[in-house]
Amino acid sequence: MIGARDVAKISLNLVVVYVVGGALLAAVYVNTTPIIRENAVREKKAALHKIMPEADRIEKRGDWTIHEKPAEYFVAKKDSLVCGYLVESYGKGYSGLIHLLVAVDTLGIVKRISILSHSETPGLGDGIEEGWFTGQFAGKTSAHMKVFKSPTADNIQAISGATISSRAVTEDAVKKALEQIANAHKGN
Repeated sequence: MIGARDVAKISLNLVVVYVVGGALLAAVYVNTTPIIRENAVREKKAALHKIMPEADRIEKRGDWTIHEKPAEYFVAKKDSLVCGYLVESYGKGYSGLIHLLVAVDTLGIVKRISILSHSETPGLGDGIEEGWFTGQFAGKTSAHMKVFKSPTADNIQAISGATISSRAVTEDAVKKALEQIANAHKGN
């Protein structure tokens, strides 16, 4: 039979285990958070240069918020002349937010997009990363950011079985990024 003394011993042991475990988790969090942030900044910088390789300098131009997430936009320069803009954006996908970058020229025409992260369904929604899908955006403007299930030369063809993911990238993230950069540079 378990007595009050045994219950107190077990309870004390559990409290000690939980306190030590909590302290260890807190220590790991405190020590890894700056490293994770630093890696994220480094990865974003690399992604910016990869999506706009012709630029020799990329400078942050401002901040904006989309789907309650902070995002940034940048100006890309080559030999001190503006050669385009880059916009970080998010779209509401089937399984969560899709994080991407959009590169546009000085006229607001998409040069390319790059999917940074997502949690879309493997084998369906993760097709947003495929070259045939992302390649459709090159040469398009905000007016072309509509998704169709059938082949289209003027707009964006949806991924079969992943229309929500396709729309999240096209009509949500990319279109809003184009609108953001256009609004940021009105009168410039």
